[in-house]
Amino acid sequence: MIDYSRLEAILREAGRIAMDSWPGAGHSVASWHKGPNDPVCEADVAVDRFLRRELTALLPSAGWLSEESADDAARLTDRLVWVVDPIDGTRDFIRGRKGWAVSVALVSSGRPLIAWLEAPAREERWQATAGQGALRNGQRLAASSRTEFDGARVPAADLAKDDRMLVSVDQPNGISLRAAMVAAGEADLLATMRWGYEWDIAASTLIAREAGAAVSDIFGQPLGYNKRDPRSFGLLVCAPKLHSAAIDHFGPRAREKLG
Repeated sequence: MIDYSRLEAILREAGRIAMDSWPGAGHSVASWHKGPNDPVCEADVAVDRFLRRELTALLPSAGWLSEESADDAARLTDRLVWVVDPIDGTRDFIRGRKGWAVSVALVSSGRPLIAWLEAPAREERWQATAGQGALRNGQRLAASSRTEFDGARVPAADLAKDDRMLVSVDQPNGISLRAAMVAAGEADLLATMRWGYEWDIAASTLIAREAGAAVSDIFGQPLGYNKRDPRSFGLLVCAPKLHSAAIDHFGPRAREKLG
């Protein structure tokens, strides 16, 4: 169905386009805010435009859902849909930091089928196909196997008072790379208690699941994709044996925040 060599070439080129504007490589990039605390830059737009053209040509039957494109309800009738964040982690990108990635997933009937994170500033390429495992730079991934909740490693800049039994580790700005850290066994737990969008997580949750991590919303419910409202509240990606404890720990606070 998919020409993987052509898909790889497309994602490599998307990464190159981004790198050509990345301040961390000595370039300058114009940026602005779409809304409160919601930055976007020229590279987001350029990568989105390129990916839409090339991925649509690669698979003309697939619909399109992207952070940087106007949504078209026609995607709801498509069995296959590209779900794209042209630069996940725009804040790190603008600041010249490495915590960003081009995130692309092909969703089939509401579930991710193919996932790709292109993180050229980190010299990383993350891939997964449903039922076939996950890879980083060609090496098979195995998620964290931690069994004790206390002491679990969390990609976070700091921890809330209620979470001080956990251990903070490096936090990329892009949530996709934080989830990928669990897939690689470099973190044990990622939990969010806020509204997020499908394009933020469609690729990374497949990578994490194919690496053996437990993946759900913060209440333990399955995630769905290509929904009419592309948002969901809360994300939980963790070592499988931490899943129940994480739901018990974060669930009450999440319900309070959700109202």
